Amino acid sequence: MNQTSSIPSKDPGLRVARPPKPAGQFREALGVFCRNPSAVFGLLLLLVIVGVTVLGPLLMDADPFAISGPPMDPPGSEYGLLGTDYLGRDLLIGLVYGGQATLLTGVIAAVLAVFIGVVVGAVSGYYGGWIDEALMRVTEFFQVLPALLFAMVVVSLFSPTLWSISIAIGLASWTNTARLARSEFLRLKRQDYILAERVIGSGNGRIIWKVILPNAIAPLIVSATLAIGTAILFEAGLSFLGLGDPNMMSWGLMIGNNRPYILAAWWAVTLPGVAIFLTVLAVSLIGDGLTDAFNPRLRERS
Repeated sequence: MNQTSSIPSKDPGLRVARPPKPAGQFREALGVFCRNPSAVFGLLLLLVIVGVTVLGPLLMDADPFAISGPPMDPPGSEYGLLGTDYLGRDLLIGLVYGGQATLLTGVIAAVLAVFIGVVVGAVSGYYGGWIDEALMRVTEFFQVLPALLFAMVVVSLFSPTLWSISIAIGLASWTNTARLARSEFLRLKRQDYILAERVIGSGNGRIIWKVILPNAIAPLIVSATLAIGTAILFEAGLSFLGLGDPNMMSWGLMIGNNRPYILAAWWAVTLPGVAIFLTVLAVSLIGDGLTDAFNPRLRERS
């Protein structure tokens, strides 16, 4: 049951319902999240990874493309703590600098995917009718497209840069968020406080973005978190296939460049792969923790 309170309308004799405030829900969710060991571990792990990729370049001040020693030198040598790649570039420096491009691509792509998904899902779920049918057919069209192949085509049409790769990934991965937003808007638009907003003369824009969206934000936050991990894997896949930005070091580019030499220099492929694995693991643990935290039944148990 929705808990509502009365607020005065434009008619002094009429009192209508106030939408529930999500602030209390977020406080309860934060408490549940902090009591989840795996979610806290994922958050700490992600903070360490972000801290290394942000602060590392400030401390090292090096060129990740510079040759520092002989090619395929093993870890622990005098030319690099983690060894060198097939050209003799320091692998540690490449990991630190490559994390910036990988994480930035993941965040930009996730923001774009969530933005498109929320706009399409909100308009579709709120208005319904032929608008809903048209937007859902467009969503289904993008959903049945092979996402990686579609992203490859988009990147191939333009020069592979951080922005073109991020846009390609975002355009290929917004459909799940759109369906989630649509279902939330279909559920919430029938609530009493939405009817009350219509009674006091609120426009559709205010109802969609200032009333329904704040109350549907919890599952969308979870979707946005998981979208970051998906985008990081997308970027790694594109770079592995040779569609990464050759002028910007990234973990995917490191794997793609060194994969022909994996038997001779396993560390040059394995270590960037471990970095991607740990980052996606951290994001997934955070997403699972947020899913549990925003689940009302689990909050009541806690």
